Amino acid sequence: MTRPIVIAIDGPAGAGKSSVTAAVARRLGIARLDTGSMYRAVTWAALDAGLDLADETAIALLADTLEFDFTPDGIRIGGALREQQIRDPAVTAAVSQVSRHAHVRDILVARQKELAESGPAVIEGRDIGTVVVPWAPVKIFLTASPAERARRRSRDLIAAGHPVDLETLRLQIEARDEIDDRTTPLVPAPGAITIDSTGKSIDHVVEEIAALAAAAGLVPR
Repeated sequence: MTRPIVIAIDGPAGAGKSSVTAAVARRLGIARLDTGSMYRAVTWAALDAGLDLADETAIALLADTLEFDFTPDGIRIGGALREQQIRDPAVTAAVSQVSRHAHVRDILVARQKELAESGPAVIEGRDIGTVVVPWAPVKIFLTASPAERARRRSRDLIAAGHPVDLETLRLQIEARDEIDDRTTPLVPAPGAITIDSTGKSIDHVVEEIAALAAAAGLVPR
């Protein structure tokens, strides 16, 4: 079976995955799949419905029935664009509680695998190259220092109207890393290329990934 062109981008929160993935998708003219948005979507919907985030059965049922799809403008939940809502600090603070549920992860990973098989895409997340598409011909592990990640997340939150304390944000990022690693340890996939984006522009990182895609024969040089 001939599989579609897929570039897997893994890495910790705040490493620049979303911006880089979007830019790579535009550069190569293929779809973008932000798997973190799926967990954020479930978290937002659970909070909106007043569900107990510790109730794995209820959260899994929600995840299994939730209708969402990806558009150039972001994720839609039940047909409504919810990109801004899923980036709210309350969702960011709670998403690890949702993603730690094994049943929820199983449901969303199954959907991610289906989407990956449906067409060319750049896919980002935490376990894309290890679990979702271990067959991807190009696998990237994108990382950055905690301080750099905090600065980037701070800029995004301030732009969205949510002023934050930089040091508090750095501590929150480190705490989230610890929680996430207890659930799904973050490691580079076999054969992945590690790119440290600390101090690099998005354009610089995109050029590196585009060159790797060209070297793998996925796109013209």
